[in-house]
This record gives sequence, C-alpha cells and structure tokens, in this order.
Amino acid sequence: MVDLSLLFNIANIYALPFWLLMVILPKWGVTEKIMSSYLPFVPLAILYIYLFFGSLDPDSIEAFSNPTLPVLAQLFSKEPVMLTGWIHFIILDLFTGRYVYLQGREKGIFTVHSLILCFLAGPIGLLSHIVTFWIQSKMSNAEEIEASTT
Repeated sequence: MVDLSLLFNIANIYALPFWLLMVILPKWGVTEKIMSSYLPFVPLAILYIYLFFGSLDPDSIEAFSNPTLPVLAQLFSKEPVMLTGWIHFIILDLFTGRYVYLQGREKGIFTVHSLILCFLAGPIGLLSHIVTFWIQSKMSNAEEIEASTT
C-alpha cells in the first residue's frame, strides 16, 4: 500500500490553491473558470475511491452497515479509514466553498469570511454564508423601500 502520510500531505496541498484563489483572487477570470468546473474534484474523488475500497474489510463493512458511535470511533482509529474520512472532509468542504464562492459571485454576496470558515469547518462556513446572504438581502430590501419612499 502507498504511504498514507504522503497521500494525506498531497491531498491537503492539492486543495490549498483552490482555497487561495477563491479567497485572495475571487474576481480573477482564471479563478472563476477553475471554480466553475468540476475538474478540481476529480483527483480527490479518485483518491477517495481508492482509499475507500482499499480500507474495506469484513469488520469495516459490518461497522458501516450498522453503525454505532463506539464502533465507528474504533474503525476511524485505523489510519486508512481515517485518511478516507479526511479526504471526504476535504472534498465536501471544498465543494461547499465552491458553492459559497459561486453564489457570492452571482448574487454579489460578501464571501471572504464564509470561505475561510468553510476551509476550517465546512458547515460553519455554509451557515455563515446563509446568514450573510440573509443580512445582505434584508439590508438591500430596506434600501429599496427607503429609496422608493423618497
């Protein structure tokens, strides 16, 4: 089997440029083109599939088919399973960040803080984006109402 620490490092380093593009150069045409594509996810998905099937054994199949917290905790204490889970996090957090980035560009939503939070913890960044969108929508509606009454 391949060195798992090496795969861990490669996956982390691979995803980082996409985050940097979305946060630091969000209006650059190259960023928009890259993040509008699904291609950045393909290598990570292939790695995930490789690790997923490579970490399956009768015990893990049984654990996943009828999961309990203690059984899953024991299962994820194995490096191949944990790395598979980590790649899962990287893909889904990056996909969530991509969604936040693209919606922000489309609707003019401020996204830097939400993207940073997505990078650190995808669901928190998504919630931040939802709240930011809601606040901006309320402020925009209030400005429209005020403008129409003057």
